[in-house]
Amino acid sequence: MSATLEAPPTTRQKGSKSQALQAPDLPQVNLLPPEVRAARGLARTKVWLLLSVLLTIVVCAGLVVLAMLEQADAQAELEEAQAETARLQEEQARYAEVPRVLAERERAESARVLAMGTEILWWPHLDAIAATTPETARIESLRILGASVWGGEFAPGDVLAPGGTATIGLTGQVATLADAYAWQRQLEQIPDVAEVIMKQATLVDGNAQLVYNVNATITLSGEAYSGRFLPQLESEEDE
Repeated sequence: MSATLEAPPTTRQKGSKSQALQAPDLPQVNLLPPEVRAARGLARTKVWLLLSVLLTIVVCAGLVVLAMLEQADAQAELEEAQAETARLQEEQARYAEVPRVLAERERAESARVLAMGTEILWWPHLDAIAATTPETARIESLRILGASVWGGEFAPGDVLAPGGTATIGLTGQVATLADAYAWQRQLEQIPDVAEVIMKQATLVDGNAQLVYNVNATITLSGEAYSGRFLPQLESEEDE
């Protein structure tokens, strides 16, 4: 009978595992055909190309949305400007007559200034003449001569008379020559009177008594013009 000695299994298996761990790696060899490798590379290229196209589409879409938003803002501004323009045109149409009315008013004021530039308020002067008349005298007639827009500048009939704006010719009767001289002095005290010339004192018989006919020329100065319609200075208007 024969016996065979064998090593314990556990010891041999552990040695084999140690040898396997210590063995160098075998070289790796890609055994895929070139067509497969090319197909895989093309697939990766397509994926990257698709991603690039998608990114481009997203960027373009963002730009389009941004452009649409800007266009909407511009349209809103345009509509607001058009509404403001329409409002201003409506206001312009409402006040279209104002320049014409103002021009007509200005022409009317200019015409009034021209027409009334030689205006003299006669009633105060006539009242003053009546107040200076002596009790023994009476006024028979008054004659007024002055400048006007249609007649031109005033020219006194007497070349020796001082220049003025108008004259009041007076004819009347007094009881004595002293009354005539006193009357003349009173007339010279009237405001805006530049000179008084009284002449032709002729003695006549009136109503069974002797009286003197007198003829006076009263010349008014430039202060006699009323100036009511002349343009006023701003400083005068403020006062």
